[in-house]
Amino acid sequence: MKRILTPLVAGILAFGIAACSKQGPGSAPAGDASAAAADGKITVGLAVSTLNNPFFVELRDGAAAEAKKQGVNLITVDAQDDPAKQQASVEDLIQKKVSVILINPTDSSAVANVVKEATSKGIKVVSLDRSVNGAEVSAHIASDNIAGGVMAGKFLLEKLGDKGRIVELEGIAGSSAARERGEGFHQVVDKKEGVKLLAKQPADFDRAKGLSVMENIIQGNKDIQGVFAHNDEMALGAVKAIQAAGLKNVVVVGFDATPDAVAAVKSGALAATVQQQPALIGQYGVQTAKKLADGQQVDKFIPVPLNLVHQ
Repeated sequence: MKRILTPLVAGILAFGIAACSKQGPGSAPAGDASAAAADGKITVGLAVSTLNNPFFVELRDGAAAEAKKQGVNLITVDAQDDPAKQQASVEDLIQKKVSVILINPTDSSAVANVVKEATSKGIKVVSLDRSVNGAEVSAHIASDNIAGGVMAGKFLLEKLGDKGRIVELEGIAGSSAARERGEGFHQVVDKKEGVKLLAKQPADFDRAKGLSVMENIIQGNKDIQGVFAHNDEMALGAVKAIQAAGLKNVVVVGFDATPDAVAAVKSGALAATVQQQPALIGQYGVQTAKKLADGQQVDKFIPVPLNLVHQ
């Protein structure tokens, strides 16, 4: 029996060693941060609120292009506008032991605990476009949303002659972008006695919701003259509702300057859109993450320039 078992055991051991050697030292499944550590590259996690929005697709693409340029491994997770899903996906990035997490919060307050968890484990966190409430981050990269709201308000009032009946479509409640864009807008329009705010309702940065909310508003208000939407998706939904209702000469202003919105401005369907630069936000995000991973100091707020796109 010994003569039979000994070569059999040796064969099994040899097979096991050969199988392990195929994996290579320090190897791990694709996309795992431990694999990234083996190839000597820095690993950065990008937690996006939703990739069902062209703005954040551009942000992701800008980050991906810069990561390739910088030799950084980038792991992107999509929360699909679900705060609970975002928390779980960021916890997964923490488990992967990424060096830095770039986070675009679905809800600015809901991510506070998971951001604290990351920083407690030595992982730097940088917020993109939307800030984090209740937890400290290493840097915040964004356009000045308040200034953008002011820009939108001034343009709308200019087109309406400083008076008129307007509607405001708000973004996701709890997001810093919605709060700040609305704040800037009201700094302008609330000072004008000739302006009447007919309705102010959330449509969650979503085109389909922008359409349905605007349809409901139009049912009770046929004399709308202007609309400010906190992003282009809602603005484009509002334009569709306005066109379907047969309303004329309604000035609609969006925010983000997505390709669809810029095309709508060129066609005259949309009066204007405040241009952030999402690809630049993503690019700055990776550049900042690389500096932090290398132990360099970075500014707490890194601004991205704004422009107004109009005919």
